[in-house]
Amino acid sequence: MIPESEKKILDALEKILKVLSLQIAPGKGLTEKAVLLKTVGLDNKTIAEVLNTSPATIRTLTTNFREKAKKLI
Repeated sequence: MIPESEKKILDALEKILKVLSLQIAPGKGLTEKAVLLKTVGLDNKTIAEVLNTSPATIRTLTTNFREKAKKLI
């Protein structure tokens, strides 16, 4: 069993790795970055902090993106 302190460290490292994934998306817009971070499992609050915006904005961007994607299918 992994101690709680180690679980927290692993969780933080996972988030760091996910945020670093943005480095492969230079020149992308806010929506594309938000969707990318959402797909790797970050929550709206964390994405908002990374992208310097509000969680409400991230929620709106990702919801609108999903709705547009559904129409294309």
